[in-house]
Amino acid sequence: MRSYTSFVEPSPIIAPSILAADFAHLADAVHDIEGAADWVHVDVMDNHFVPNLTLGLPVVQSLRKATVIPFDVHLMITDPERWAPGYAEAGAYNVTFHAEACENPVALAKTLRAAGAKAGLAIDRDTPVEPYLELLPYVDTLLIMTIKAGFGGQKFMPEMLEKVRDVRRRIRAKNLEVRLEVDGGISADTIEQAAEAGADAFVAGTAVYGAADPAEAVRKLKALAERATIRV
Repeated sequence: MRSYTSFVEPSPIIAPSILAADFAHLADAVHDIEGAADWVHVDVMDNHFVPNLTLGLPVVQSLRKATVIPFDVHLMITDPERWAPGYAEAGAYNVTFHAEACENPVALAKTLRAAGAKAGLAIDRDTPVEPYLELLPYVDTLLIMTIKAGFGGQKFMPEMLEKVRDVRRRIRAKNLEVRLEVDGGISADTIEQAAEAGADAFVAGTAVYGAADPAEAVRKLKALAERATIRV
């Protein structure tokens, strides 16, 4: 089994989303992917920014004690300036907030880093990415939604990959160390497309927790992403 001690980010990263797991057994769901997953993706929704309500800070604080896998927290909430630092303080490795919900992304990214977390910026399906390319030097992760934020189990939208290509070109042109994450409809049928477009971190919910063996599903996704990355 792999160790997460002195964590060094591998490439590519597979981040199973516990949104697709059984909420009555979240600790077990996380244990099921230990040794295979790189991050645990935690979707926080407030029923305001998106029309769905999921996990909150108390659940994250409790679940953090159940595993050593780094937490990748995705805040689909209004007023992230108020709530995001709490997730960093709770031990999240990466805290991603939405560009559409934040007036000053650079300031919030600095706050998150000061609290000990990596800072991520998310771009929803209908939001152009171009206005945010200048912010890449100030964040650690840029997350492109390949569905409309708010619900798991949606169909992958390949037309969103042009955003991924645009971001990857800017990262390369500026020689930046920024993770390019995709979220939505990632499966064995779609992960290679996303990797070839330039993504290097992949959120997968149903593809992992809908499988008979979640850890094996993670390993298969990682192998596909690695194969596609080699081809690029």
